[in-house]
Amino acid sequence: MSRLFVTLQYLLPHHLLGRLIYALTRVRAPPVKNWLIRTFCRLFRPEMSDAVQSDPLRYATFNAFFTRALKPDARPLDPHPRRILSPCDGTLSVAGTLSEGRMLQAKGHWYTPAALLAAPLESAAPLESAALHDGRYATLYLAPYNYHRLHMPLSGRLRAAWHVPGRVFSVSARTVARVPGLFARNERVVCVFDGEHGAFVLVLVGALFVGSMSTVWHGDITPWRGPARRPSDPAGIHPLAPSSGADLWRARGAEFARFNMGSTIVMLMPAAMGAWDASLSPGERVAVGQGLGTLT
Repeated sequence: MSRLFVTLQYLLPHHLLGRLIYALTRVRAPPVKNWLIRTFCRLFRPEMSDAVQSDPLRYATFNAFFTRALKPDARPLDPHPRRILSPCDGTLSVAGTLSEGRMLQAKGHWYTPAALLAAPLESAAPLESAALHDGRYATLYLAPYNYHRLHMPLSGRLRAAWHVPGRVFSVSARTVARVPGLFARNERVVCVFDGEHGAFVLVLVGALFVGSMSTVWHGDITPWRGPARRPSDPAGIHPLAPSSGADLWRARGAEFARFNMGSTIVMLMPAAMGAWDASLSPGERVAVGQGLGTLT
């Protein structure tokens, strides 16, 4: 069944499905949005007790329910200021160090930071020697039932961001294990930050049925509504300009982006900047604000 599921994904009209989901999840008509929310709750049983609004049917749309805010004390941050925080609720796929300039996707599948970032942009140049060859990375998967707002693992100022077009394969474990270079093939949003202890990158990877990705600086980025790809653009990437007057600094633990439906976030930083906790293991559940490593 896993092989059939993956094969089917090669044939599906990924972006058409994404646009349909985007529209459907923003329907305000109570019969439609309540049916969507009830069906989702029955299938995935999301935890609602920590939400600001705990009644699922009180949300105006399915998307508002899916990207619901949590109570202020629902995700306490690791109090040690040098701890690197989890940016999301989810499951840790891998936390490691680049091996021969490669990142592990799943057993038998590797990819490179250059492929993930899609282009050696000038804004990412300081990372090339420090992070693209001997850096540390962590990949975290968000299931549909998880909280879907993303938070800063460290304080930082947004230096640059860009949208990379691509496919939107599922990022479930069975697909990740069978599609080579999946994270470097899927649509994604790359955010490069200047932090107090060095530069780091957060990559939002799109997935099947992900109706949109957004950041606090740019609003909705997908479905892509910007200029069409030009033949001269490397990898067809689209630089993202922040909204006029946007504050590009975000404190450690502050929200910086949102996903719709399940997806994946990849963190990348220079090896000299810090280290992951030795106790971390693949398949471990993590929560926003939980310490994953320590700055050096």
